[in-house]
Amino acid sequence: MAANLETLKSSLRIDGDDDDELLKGYLSAATSYIKQAIGDENSVPGFYETEGVSNLFETAVYALAGSYWYYRTSITSNTVNPVDLVVDSIIGQLRGLYNQKQDEVNDNGN
Repeated sequence: MAANLETLKSSLRIDGDDDDELLKGYLSAATSYIKQAIGDENSVPGFYETEGVSNLFETAVYALAGSYWYYRTSITSNTVNPVDLVVDSIIGQLRGLYNQKQDEVNDNGN
């Protein structure tokens, strides 16, 4: 199951659809950021759908997209707010799992 707009809106307690396009952009940006921080899907096919990975991945996407929503001022020159540290810890955990899977793929492929 991929991260979706309705779940993000529910977690942020957002009613209505005025900001749907903005939220979709945040989901897309968060998904791309996290995948780039962990590893390429082509090197380890199906990694992000693996049991034990998919829930962590979605949690990180929702946490980061939520941070983008709440801390929109982080991208201005005035106020700087730290991005949720939960995302960093999940990314670290997923990197370890990714490396294990990549080793398995390399061992089976060679």
